[in-house]
Amino acid sequence: MVDATDAATKGERTRAAILDRAVDLASVEGLEGLTIGRLADELGMSKSGLFRHFGSKQDLQLATVAAARERFVAMVIEPALGAPDGAPRLRAMGERYLDFLDSFPGGCFWGAVAGEYDDRPGPVRDAIVASLDAWMAELVRQATAAGVADPERYAFELYAVVTTANARWRLGGGDRRALDLARAALARLDAELPA
Repeated sequence: MVDATDAATKGERTRAAILDRAVDLASVEGLEGLTIGRLADELGMSKSGLFRHFGSKQDLQLATVAAARERFVAMVIEPALGAPDGAPRLRAMGERYLDFLDSFPGGCFWGAVAGEYDDRPGPVRDAIVASLDAWMAELVRQATAAGVADPERYAFELYAVVTTANARWRLGGGDRRALDLARAALARLDAELPA
């Protein structure tokens, strides 16, 4: 007999594996290209087995956005928490954010889905906007703690540097010079931070 806790844990692991693959696929094909059938094929599951985890395509898309946000927090924000608030943490977040681009087969998940949903109203767009707004708010908070004269501008420029680097890197066929230029731009922003 299977223990209910074991079954729940197995279900959670399966869902996590599905979402991990969904985030990677969406970075390449977008959230609209993400289908239950495609994921089932990728994971060697039946459509009905996968459907049990997500009642609709929109539910899958929303869960994928949430999983991407969790990955972002784990790879960018949490490692930077070891640095003190303000300038040290802002530097760490900028570096981790740039490194984050390599964590997806299609480049930055947020770059892929933001362009896909920028003019498309609805819950999926709202979830993407909420995630990006939370990131910008944290950058503004850290820039404020660092004593930057215009924290919103600083946060916007840091975000713009990394998102532009992602676009140029992806469009340039993986030419890493875009990432090198972004590191140089982040260093110039870093020089703006009060001592």
